[in-house]
Amino acid sequence: MALLELHDVTRRFGDFEAVKDVSFAVESGEFFTLLGPSGCGKTTILRMVAGFDRPDGGRILLDGRDLAATPPEKRPIHTVFQSYALFPHLSVGRNVAFPLRMAGLPEGEIRRRVGETLEQVHLAELADHYPHEISGGQKQRVALARGLVNRPRLLLLDEPLGALDLKLREEMQLELIKLQREVGVTFVFVTHAQNEALALSHRIAVMNRGRIEQLDVPSRIYGFPQNRFVADFIGNCNLLEARVVDRRDGELGLEAEGLGEIRAPATDRPGSTGVLALRPEQVRIHAGGDGENDQDNRFPGTVRDFLYVGDVTTYQVVLDNGFRLSALRANDAPGRARFFEIGDRVTVSWARQAGHYVPD
Repeated sequence: MALLELHDVTRRFGDFEAVKDVSFAVESGEFFTLLGPSGCGKTTILRMVAGFDRPDGGRILLDGRDLAATPPEKRPIHTVFQSYALFPHLSVGRNVAFPLRMAGLPEGEIRRRVGETLEQVHLAELADHYPHEISGGQKQRVALARGLVNRPRLLLLDEPLGALDLKLREEMQLELIKLQREVGVTFVFVTHAQNEALALSHRIAVMNRGRIEQLDVPSRIYGFPQNRFVADFIGNCNLLEARVVDRRDGELGLEAEGLGEIRAPATDRPGSTGVLALRPEQVRIHAGGDGENDQDNRFPGTVRDFLYVGDVTTYQVVLDNGFRLSALRANDAPGRARFFEIGDRVTVSWARQAGHYVPD
């Protein structure tokens, strides 16, 4: 039996359906992520699981029991918010102890649990400090410790890393993975950051307009999107409008708009029209008319623009037929920041095994 189950859950605000017949299950010990753009319904789902909001339809079960009649304070669930929500007048230790004191536990038990939890999040030496005396990353760990100290069956995290700078955010991602593995608590994580979801999650539910578009492990969400929305929302992607002209030997022959015939892996979902989702890292870029002969799809073009981000550069190439394509290249040559300049003639190519055809 799954730890958390949602069955056909719906939430309306007037005539607006924020969540529409959503169903999924979360296993015990899983790091499960709700991912989607702002307003897609992911935080509304979190609030209903926590008990801060009530569904207009459907059921929410924890350990097989319906939560409808259970108030928020009686649910073995804790929520960690982006804003930390720490008490500024209480020390780190007393912030973490707060839910235990509210539950009426003996002082000896409170001290023991607080000490153990602060050790888990590497904050034992800051127990007597106040929130204004510690960094943003440390505040986030205090908020996590307060969520973990009463040993919830389920920890809900609502954009918990959103207020952190990039470097600290990446450090906290590693901390979250390690912490979740060590304590074994089930995490339901809400974010709009695709890279964060891919890095942290066992499974991801991609949401759009109140519905789940795709639920799967990160590698399949990224490599095998089920529709245009998922392909376009998750990472950078070239979407090539295409029509199937033949299928043989596990491959598709596609007539791509502006490109002519290209080859692609066959999909198990039939459909005569759709898009080929082709990631920039799957596209090779070569100087002038050079290119690798084993690449089945090859087109000449001109560098129109590029985005340099240190370890890689993404080049925007306008092909001779006017089609735009993104190609990524690692900056791995000693002493070179990039390989091509705006206006350079290039050839872009990709293997027939690259990309994923998404039918309409």
